[in-house]
Amino acid sequence: QVQLVESGGGLVQAGGSLRLSCRTSGKISSFNAMGWYRQAPGKQRELVARLPSDGSTYYADSVKGRFTISRDNAKNTVYLQMNSLKPEDTAVYYCNARTILFDMYWGQGTQVTVSS
Repeated sequence: QVQLVESGGGLVQAGGSLRLSCRTSGKISSFNAMGWYRQAPGKQRELVARLPSDGSTYYADSVKGRFTISRDNAKNTVYLQMNSLKPEDTAVYYCNARTILFDMYWGQGTQVTVSS
């Protein structure tokens, strides 16, 4: 059973930074893609950033230039560096791992709150 454990959420003022971490129970290199999603109250879960195994990256338009996704295969960990945070970034952030067969695994979520 694959487990994803997130950490790094918290409360930050607008303009501040946070770094989220997600450690996988298995080898991170076994997944076809790693990603971060978020869900704000009353809204659908949305993809924030994705890092496929080919090294390319995808970012939602709302976070381009502010967020950076990266991975450390040796630590089986994926990161989301979030800079210039805005109140509209407030949400529960979820780590996601996708296999080549499109099986999806999720972390438990970590709360990010940005105060104005």
